[in-house]
Amino acid sequence: MIELHTWTTPNGRKASIMLEELQVEYSVFAVDIMKGQQFEPAFLRIAPNNRIPAIVDKESGVTLMESGAILLYLADKHGRFIPEGRERWRTVEWLMWQMGGLGPMAGQTHHFAQFNPGISEYAEERYLTETSRLYGVLNNRLRNRRFIAGTGQGEYTIADIACWPWVARFEWQRIDLANFPFVRDWYLRIADRPAVRKGYQVPHHAGEIPLPT
Repeated sequence: MIELHTWTTPNGRKASIMLEELQVEYSVFAVDIMKGQQFEPAFLRIAPNNRIPAIVDKESGVTLMESGAILLYLADKHGRFIPEGRERWRTVEWLMWQMGGLGPMAGQTHHFAQFNPGISEYAEERYLTETSRLYGVLNNRLRNRRFIAGTGQGEYTIADIACWPWVARFEWQRIDLANFPFVRDWYLRIADRPAVRKGYQVPHHAGEIPLPT
């Protein structure tokens, strides 16, 4: 049994989508970050950096914070959604790309362009421009590929699971997916997966998955 401590954010959805894809038993503990519950002592014992998601593996006793580490741990434990050999490192490469690039830059775009527009024109332009650049990188990667990593046209891996919830906020990022057609097709392909649709609504229903027009 896995305990998942999470909220309805892109990083939180990585973990819930992964657990749904694995079809393993897990329990959900909502951590309402709008009410500051991420600073409560019980949660900090699991996630000392006061960020969701975090997991407790009741079977192994392992506790983990950081969404990328959680994806790697679950992939290795269950032997799924991560290739072997050279393609394993390609998967890790794109997971790190998301953790170090797409997530932080898109997150700053949310902060300045979605929630605090007009406070800093410089910051808005900087993060909107960088987020758009990163979409271009992903679009080029997905040219003639169904998924981000794996052999041939790619296979569905934790790289996709990590990136997809951030792209699901394309509206907040002022991104028109029509300008990134390979990302758009990949996004819709993944949005159609039953586990993704279910994992998107953890820990509670938060609206339908955004779809491009």
